[in-house]
Amino acid sequence: MVKPAYEARAARRGRWWSIDIRQLNGVHAQARRLDQVDSMAREAVAMALEAEIDSFDVVVHVDYASLGVLKSTVEEAVRAREAADTAQSRATHAMRRAVSGLRSAGYTARDAGMLLGVSNQRISQIERQLADNDAGEAHSANVGGTE
Repeated sequence: MVKPAYEARAARRGRWWSIDIRQLNGVHAQARRLDQVDSMAREAVAMALEAEIDSFDVVVHVDYASLGVLKSTVEEAVRAREAADTAQSRATHAMRRAVSGLRSAGYTARDAGMLLGVSNQRISQIERQLADNDAGEAHSANVGGTE
């Protein structure tokens, strides 16, 4: 069964976060810190609906406009972090493919490390991760296979 979800909009008001529940007119809460918004919103919804606190989901949306002059700075930082996460994921996949290819072609871990700009110990770590992934995929294939 899918739980109903309620959107909580958190806006900075002075030293507090003001919380409005979109689907429930007149249901509001406040929190001192942003990490408290989810639990405060959940309590407000539970009280308004006279429901168990775990019988629904809450999705928090921060109103960046409420940050005033910091809005663009925070949004830029979030975009940069997301771009860095994406780049790190691409780099990880590229490194794994390169290590696999180099080692399969007979290059030593030391040579592979020198070519890729990492230590030979890092090459060995990546190889272990690749072997663990291969073992996990083989196990999944055997478990999901037909008899």
